[in-house]
Formats: sequence, C-alpha cells, structure tokens
Amino acid sequence: EVQLVESGGGLVQAGGSLRLSCAASGFTFDDYVIGWFRQAPGKEREGVSCIRASDGSTYYADSVKGRFTISRDSAKNTVYLQMNSLQPEDTAVYYCAADLVYMGLWPEYDYWGQGTQVTVSS
Repeated sequence: EVQLVESGGGLVQAGGSLRLSCAASGFTFDDYVIGWFRQAPGKEREGVSCIRASDGSTYYADSVKGRFTISRDSAKNTVYLQMNSLQPEDTAVYYCAADLVYMGLWPEYDYWGQGTQVTVSS
C-alpha cells in the first residue's frame, strides 16, 4: 500500500522557517517523482516544487524560488521541503504527492498524502 505522510507543519512568524518532511512507503522510492503542493482556503491547489528521486533534479514555482529548497534522502525514503523567509501568503495545507512518470507542478500525481498545516503570522 502506497503511503505518503507529511509532517513538520506548524505556526511560524513571518520571516521564519519550517522544514516539512514527506515519508514514503509502499513503492520503490527512487522510481518516483515527489511533489509538494499547497492549498489555501478558497483557493485551488498550487504546485510548489518537485524532485525526481533517482537523480535529484528539481523544479520550483516562481513564487517560492530562492526561499524553498526541496531535497530527498533515499536511504530514508523521505523528501524534505525547507521553507525560509516565510510570508503570510505561504499559509496553506501542504501536501506531498508521488508519481511514476509525471514531473511538474500540475496536480497530476497518482498518490497523495493527508497534508500538514502551515500558518505564517504577520
């Protein structure tokens, strides 16, 4: 059974940092692309970043470039999202997702986690 479990969300002041984790199980980690998405209340789900586990290639949304860094630890089957210089507009539920083929920021991924809340206060 494929499982993606996010953790690391919380409440942080503007300018602060958080590191999200996505622990994956039930599939061959290095075969997949892992993406991070977010959804704020009343808004559509937005792609944030993704990484190809096999070679570490990455892609970022313009809104987070230079502030967020995605990485993976294949030994732990885990993908991280380091978020720096957080702003109130980053407030959302953050989801990780996995797909065998697709790499990008559209929500085309086959498997999804349950999400973790990130709240940035001004």
